[in-house]
Amino acid sequence: MVKHSVRKELRGVLVFVGIVWCVFVVGLVLPLSINSCGVTPRSIIGLVGVPLMPFLHADLKHLLSNTVPLTILLLLLAGSKANSWTIVAFIVFMSGAMLWLFGRPATHVGASGLIFGLIAFLLASGILERRIVPLVISIVVGFLYGGTLLSGIVPDLGSHISWEGHLFGAIAGGLAAGLMTRRGVQPEDHSS
Repeated sequence: MVKHSVRKELRGVLVFVGIVWCVFVVGLVLPLSINSCGVTPRSIIGLVGVPLMPFLHADLKHLLSNTVPLTILLLLLAGSKANSWTIVAFIVFMSGAMLWLFGRPATHVGASGLIFGLIAFLLASGILERRIVPLVISIVVGFLYGGTLLSGIVPDLGSHISWEGHLFGAIAGGLAAGLMTRRGVQPEDHSS
């Protein structure tokens, strides 16, 4: 198994977050609305948004509120699992598919679904693996983002915030942790 670490995956994390910012800037420059490419439930064109949703943000405030937790969680993920980009892809596609199937009629954009998926993944994998490094990461994530996770998945039907995107992200993250643990995929041993 190829060992991964925060240092080795730092470039990938920075490139991923950089692409999110570049897409936002391109959206400001282009006359068409990139945000119309988000997940629109139960519409064929809305399927395009499933892989694109984490890269699209409504405004600068939305982008800024997602940048810090996304970066922190991706770095924590890089330090905890050998196949972190597979986990990211699983969360993006699984949460996007659930949102497309069951979300309310609107165009959903933003990295929040991925963020909530990463929170749930890191919490659940730390508990399920019963190993010291994942457990410590789980405790840190719980301390930093546990309240956000709980408040973000509560239905707020009058809000423009995609609470169901948060919920489906968390479900996808929990599923990813369960599948990884069930298959016996373990993080590399950081003690050597």
